[in-house]
Amino acid sequence: MILGRVKEVGALADGTRFAPQFLENRLKYSPYIREAVVLGHGRPFVTALIELDPENVQNWARRRGIPFTTYLSLTERPEVQALIAEEIRMVNQTLPEKLRIRRFALLPKELHPDDEEITRTRKVRRQIVEARYAPVIQALYGEGGRVSLSLPIRYLEGEGRLEATLEVQEV
Repeated sequence: MILGRVKEVGALADGTRFAPQFLENRLKYSPYIREAVVLGHGRPFVTALIELDPENVQNWARRRGIPFTTYLSLTERPEVQALIAEEIRMVNQTLPEKLRIRRFALLPKELHPDDEEITRTRKVRRQIVEARYAPVIQALYGEGGRVSLSLPIRYLEGEGRLEATLEVQEV
């Protein structure tokens, strides 16, 4: 049985059907994950792009004496990456083997309506996110490792670019 809207149901390369929104909602039960974009349609396994919940993760890091300055610096901390990997492992325990998330990457910035990544009501614009983060998605399904990313971002004062290096994490 698959829970989700019919038009959003995907299938892995082997034909296993899954509902990304169901998996995303399970991940968002974690207090440390604000948003998740689950990928896998036409691919060999399920992966995810994860947006941290900045307030909860910052509080978690402060309690442990983990230094950080920005959202990006927080995503680069090995301790934070391990925290999210553990949260995904807990979700994976409740899922069938084929639907378990195998790899993930932490997004270098919060998804934002001004960048057209989400709507004003915080619904993910999947096609835009997949296009913007295409090099990361390729790494999730390739050899993994580090990926350099240059993203256009909008500020109140104008536009700029965010330069970041993301690491693909195994779960």
